[in-house]
Amino acid sequence: MNYNEKDKEYTLNIHSQSHDGRGIALLNNKTTFVSGALTGENIRCKITQKRSSYYEADAVEIIESSPERVTPPCSHFGLCGGCSLQHMSLHAQLTLKQNTLLDQLKHFGKVIPQTILAPLSAQTTGYRRKARLGVKYVIKKNKLLIGFREKSSRYLADLESCAVLHPAIGQRFTALSQLIASLEIYTAIPQIEIAIGDEETALVIRHLEPLTESDTKKLEQFAEQYQFQIYLQPNRPLPIQKLWPKDGNERLTYTLPDEQLEFHFHPLDFTQINLEINRLMVKQAIQLLDLKPEDKVIDLFCGIGNFTLPIAKHAKHVTGVEGGDEMVKRAHDNAAHNKISNVEFHAANLMEPPAQAAWMKSHFNKVLLDPPRAGAKEILPFIAACGAEKIVYVSCNPATLARDAGELVHQYGYTLKQAGIMNMFPHTSHIEAMAVFEKA
Repeated sequence: MNYNEKDKEYTLNIHSQSHDGRGIALLNNKTTFVSGALTGENIRCKITQKRSSYYEADAVEIIESSPERVTPPCSHFGLCGGCSLQHMSLHAQLTLKQNTLLDQLKHFGKVIPQTILAPLSAQTTGYRRKARLGVKYVIKKNKLLIGFREKSSRYLADLESCAVLHPAIGQRFTALSQLIASLEIYTAIPQIEIAIGDEETALVIRHLEPLTESDTKKLEQFAEQYQFQIYLQPNRPLPIQKLWPKDGNERLTYTLPDEQLEFHFHPLDFTQINLEINRLMVKQAIQLLDLKPEDKVIDLFCGIGNFTLPIAKHAKHVTGVEGGDEMVKRAHDNAAHNKISNVEFHAANLMEPPAQAAWMKSHFNKVLLDPPRAGAKEILPFIAACGAEKIVYVSCNPATLARDAGELVHQYGYTLKQAGIMNMFPHTSHIEAMAVFEKA
């Protein structure tokens, strides 16, 4: 594409929305995906990419706006690549995600749920409790940047705040940037991991060079001022160490009040990023499993026991299976901490199920399934063979959920009873969903 083509503006009518939230229009009889545009709008745009079968464009002016258009809550919207749907009302976001889920179930799985679950939604700003922030000193700006990458770019955006991060961090980018810039090894810090529990905020600072005594003191003073926990992550094989406070406790906590459960987790453990939605999600999963005192349940991809322990409060016995020994140990510790004894945990690669494992030969009448984005295709034969009459499938990727739903329905004789979305990541096109399967 030559310079003149890139500079040229086109006026288009947006007739629909893509699954990732871009407006769709026709230009020269080619489908054109327009970032920042909503269905029903007349817009002026610039082409950013010309492909063989479609164009990509950015909206530069909204001539006639949709009633679903709102003012983005973040002043960096359009620059930061972290959120792409902030210009869209919550109603429109939920509708887009629910329709995307149903479209993919129908397209990839050839299945339609008998009932559509109402979307789970909570606060849409300040919700994110886990994140990885990039760190980079930019010579041309004479400034140390902290945050996320620019839209469609490898460069860090120049951010002063983040509306979706928990305010403990989201409103302190400037203070954090000034801290890192003041360190002697500021050019050797590429990223900071954020983890926030019910009360605690932890920063895991990756550093490629050893900290000086002066740098260590500055980090400790910063942590004490803001009441942060600070962990240091040097090059492997050196271990992660907690710098402050020096209390020997390397755990954060979150609670599920409805079940009176408290979970301990390390800042680098996988936990759900949206605490409010996690609580709603667990509550809905318990309801949909319709647990009875005689039920034997298996929780596949169980993590630190987020579903396992609340299920155990309503069932006879629960078996949790997770891929890593460290997470299984954490789940054991959380069960002991909450005085729950009718559970057991096993480490196993569920992408290559171990046929000889004792738990693989057991009978379970209900299943909680919460796989990674790749889905659960490899473990489906076990689920069908273990006698499960009901499956609650929690998904972070509607495409693999749809694929697996097709297998469960068309190959293993299950019925897709219910499905719906959970707005775990407001203002993004990322979709979390829950589906219920029953055996006739």
